[in-house]
Amino acid sequence: MTTKKIERRIKIKFRIRKRVNGTAERPRMSVFRSNKQIYVQIINDQNGTTIVSASSLGMETMPKCEQAAKVGEAIAKKAVEAGISKVVFDRNGYLYHGRVKELADAARKGGLNF
Repeated sequence: MTTKKIERRIKIKFRIRKRVNGTAERPRMSVFRSNKQIYVQIINDQNGTTIVSASSLGMETMPKCEQAAKVGEAIAKKAVEAGISKVVFDRNGYLYHGRVKELADAARKGGLNF
């Protein structure tokens, strides 16, 4: 059961990545969601470098949706400090729902445009 679920997500991920690429002007904001944590990176795919990143490590006491919102605020703050205001959102095969949506909404409130 779990392998089918993972294979399905990977297929969706590759389908998304065919169209979504990060450039220097508009880098890619990639989300990774595990059972306990959520991680996000802003990546320039032309150079293959991570510009800024944030994660929910150390926030285990609060609910997962609140963790995702805090991570979204943190990544937006770091990106604005790095001079990035526009990004391309890469949900990495996850449904745009729950924690992924909370993270995206918080990043938008923080000043990122996607």
